[in-house]
Amino acid sequence: MPNPKNSRLRPGPPGQAPSPLPALGSLLLGTLLAAAAPGLGGCARLGPSTLETERGNYNIAVQRTNDEQLLLNLVRLKYRDTPLFLEVTSVASQYTLTGNANANATLESGAAGIFGLGAGASMAEKPTVTYSPLQGDKFIRRVLSPVPLKNISLLYHSGWSVDRIFRLCFQRLNALKNAPGASGPTPSVAPDYEDFQKAVRIVRLLQTKDAMDLLYAEPDGVPALVLEIAPEAVDWPETKALASLLGIAPGKNRYFLLSGPVSSQDQQIRMQPRSLLGILFYLSQAVEAPPRDVELGRVTRTIYPNGDPFDWTRMTGDLLRIASSAQPVEHAAVQVRYRGTWFYIDDTHLDSKSTFSLLAQLFSLQAGEVKGDGPVLTLPLGD
Repeated sequence: MPNPKNSRLRPGPPGQAPSPLPALGSLLLGTLLAAAAPGLGGCARLGPSTLETERGNYNIAVQRTNDEQLLLNLVRLKYRDTPLFLEVTSVASQYTLTGNANANATLESGAAGIFGLGAGASMAEKPTVTYSPLQGDKFIRRVLSPVPLKNISLLYHSGWSVDRIFRLCFQRLNALKNAPGASGPTPSVAPDYEDFQKAVRIVRLLQTKDAMDLLYAEPDGVPALVLEIAPEAVDWPETKALASLLGIAPGKNRYFLLSGPVSSQDQQIRMQPRSLLGILFYLSQAVEAPPRDVELGRVTRTIYPNGDPFDWTRMTGDLLRIASSAQPVEHAAVQVRYRGTWFYIDDTHLDSKSTFSLLAQLFSLQAGEVKGDGPVLTLPLGD
């Protein structure tokens, strides 16, 4: 009758004890699987764990490089170089987990033997990023077309200050000029902008006092913005000063801003919107090129009619400032290196950061038509 205790041992030659190798192999295999089990179980957690750690990293990288590209193109326009936009259309990442395990044993006669176990795992990431240059129909629709009035109304109702929106998006309100020549390459003659800024500051004052509203409307099918003045603010000195600057009838609580030809009605304001490229050119005037580049004629020198130099910070300094440095700047919100110089926006200049963020939102809005963007009115023109 075989001994049950030795039933798993292989019989050896006559006179020798049974060989323990089959039982030892089973023991090693069980021990090895137990040791590798935690690593194998980690495969089930691979997806959620990589999502938690990598999504934020990709988000930060895309946002930072978008800002750097936008700043780079502003600097390019200052130097009259050709801008280029490469859009990140997709980001895909694959993760490959590989593992290995081994076991060995050295058996010695009359000894328990020496056992060795080993297990390992490694993970490899294979990211794929797809870029698409902005060109052709997309470039015309997104960069060369005037900013739609719907988008301007949407930005206003998103909480942006009305003066910041108007200064970026409009180059003319009736006879008031907002440096229309700055909507292209840097002009050589000092721009006209003071009265325009006075007017939009009054509108901003009304906004801060909750005494105005800006709505999108289509009177007679014509896109327009409606500037509504609160009844209690109609006779304010500031409101009368605004009407005088714009050449419109005072004492009204509703004015229509249209881009097309207007009649002699005194409640209509003819405005000339900028394209996104015009806005980019306008803000590129805020780039402070190194004095050496100005002296060498790499950027346009703007002067007054009497020959005195014009300082663009007088017009854009409270809106956006893009400084330059020979070395990288630690306190930069965003910076790029171009033509051997570092150009940056100071992290403490909040107005610059706000304007830059608004520019990024305008760029995104120009990607396509906006639907359902808030209050829409259908109003007749006139009294």
